[in-house]
Amino acid sequence: MASALLSSAKPSCASAPRPHAPTLSCFRAVAPRLPRGLAAAAAATNPSVSRRCRALARPVRASLAPRRPEYVPSRIDDPNYVRIFDTTLRDGEQSPGATMTSAEKLVVARQLARLGVDIIEAGFPASSPDDLDAVRSIAIEVGNTPVGEDGHVPVICGLSRCNKRDIDAAWEAVRHARRPRIHTFIATSEIHMQHKLRKTPEQVVSIAREMVAYARSLGCTDVEFSPEDAGRSNREFLYHILEEVIKAGATTLNIPDTVGYTLPYEFGKLIADVKANTPGIENAIISTHCQNDLGLATANTLAGAHAGARQLEVTVNGIGERAGNASLEEVVMAIKCRRELLGGLYTGINSQHITMSSKMVQEHSGLHVQPHKAIVGANAFAHESGIHQDGMLKYKGTYEIISPDDIGLIRANEFGIVLGKLSGRHAVRSKLVELGYEITDKEFEDFFKRYKEVAEKKKRVTDEDIEALLSDEIFQPKVFWSLVDVQATCGTLGLSTATVKLIGPDGEEKIACSVGTGPVDAAYKAVDEIIQIPTVLREYGMTSVTEGIDAIATTRVVVTTGDVNDSKHALTGHSFNRAFSGSGADMDIVVSSVRAYLSAVNKISSFVGAIKASSEIPHGKSVQTAE
Repeated sequence: MASALLSSAKPSCASAPRPHAPTLSCFRAVAPRLPRGLAAAAAATNPSVSRRCRALARPVRASLAPRRPEYVPSRIDDPNYVRIFDTTLRDGEQSPGATMTSAEKLVVARQLARLGVDIIEAGFPASSPDDLDAVRSIAIEVGNTPVGEDGHVPVICGLSRCNKRDIDAAWEAVRHARRPRIHTFIATSEIHMQHKLRKTPEQVVSIAREMVAYARSLGCTDVEFSPEDAGRSNREFLYHILEEVIKAGATTLNIPDTVGYTLPYEFGKLIADVKANTPGIENAIISTHCQNDLGLATANTLAGAHAGARQLEVTVNGIGERAGNASLEEVVMAIKCRRELLGGLYTGINSQHITMSSKMVQEHSGLHVQPHKAIVGANAFAHESGIHQDGMLKYKGTYEIISPDDIGLIRANEFGIVLGKLSGRHAVRSKLVELGYEITDKEFEDFFKRYKEVAEKKKRVTDEDIEALLSDEIFQPKVFWSLVDVQATCGTLGLSTATVKLIGPDGEEKIACSVGTGPVDAAYKAVDEIIQIPTVLREYGMTSVTEGIDAIATTRVVVTTGDVNDSKHALTGHSFNRAFSGSGADMDIVVSSVRAYLSAVNKISSFVGAIKASSEIPHGKSVQTAE
């Protein structure tokens, strides 16, 4: 590693060419102002930018960055360009407790477009009426709105099994986009065909060929086909079914390692073999989809790209079924950092939006990353060892192969503004901009009220406090029930009790009292008494945002309800009982806990409302929804 760094004379990834426009490696491209709580980089005139550049002490090198090629479904004019296919809203949402509301999916999709992903797999429309409406909303809004300097419009994709009902639902959802895609799949490994499908290989080929042709017949010119469990499929059979679906009109062939079984050299050889032995492969794009069951998803994905795949399927933070998927941020930054060893490959991702995208997905999905998570973990750019700190103070390239601002991360100790109870609106808003947030006036006023409540109790409000409060205000689902007051008593002298006052959907205040095994249990029972929605608490966790007795507590819960099972699993087709996550933040742990519980309850209320609304729509009619 040391010799590679010395030979390349590159202390970090910052000197690698960027997509989009020519840049100086020391200076970071400034992202556009973004509405509604999304990321916005600090203005170019901000003196902190130049301070960061001086601190990095890197040589300034001008480089002409390649641009994103014009999108053509079945080919890429630049052989070094790699398409990024993001399935956070589909495969990522299959993580237990990761259910997002339609409004949350739309917000995340907007951010994915700003991030620069080429294809957004927005969901599995046949799974539920709510998912169909969510995908349709994304297709209408995100699939028709240019973003960035190059006016990028992402492809909007819907997943379907190989049957007409699923394909019809997918087409109904995505057809409103400028660039719609249907992604259909069927299992091809012997174990899946025999035990799950109970079909012969000949029947599977016939179904795949017929359904790809059916998708094309609907008017969809961009069809992706996936042979599920390709990693364990017979090679000759795999070549044969891929040849047949290419003839039927498939434009992208996705090779999934569905159960995360292969090793990197195996998966790389699989992609190379598909490229070398599939007749007609020159008329389609080869894609990867790697699960992380053995912790090899990113390595397998990179091996696939090196072997010839030019579409990589990933999720933000690596979320997904079981152990998750290949992580977008890991794959993208590895390609950016080691481009010279990957044959000059590059993507269209604006990496400065990675940090905000990660935070947004964490808050909306309820799945927080571990501190040591590569690229976006809390410790990814932390240096505690004395030897490391000494090296960092002398030259940051000694221990950082990636600069924090390459991914839009701003370290708190590089800014001079310290907030407290005397800080005014201008100072607080300036801090938000420095941290990469741009919010509306209404959102800011709601946030500023919460900020003042905390600032009255704390001498100094840290950046971590700011982000926790902002997430609690901005990244919440549509409010059906809102907290007014909560009072709890507990201890060893009697039963724990709690009184809760909520404002309901009708605007009326409702109060309930209850007892429990502790103050949180008592408060949750009081909430249940008011809202009258049967729920089961599956997970409860609390973390401290900062050190000290006055730290803000962030609570995450996962709840389920037996009344909501109107969803189908993408792979099995079985109906399942959805889990809903919620998060809340406050200096009082009971208040934080109630906020998190209400967040989950509001998601349930939103989902139930969408199901009821869909059931009232006459059969054959569609409703266009957009936020």
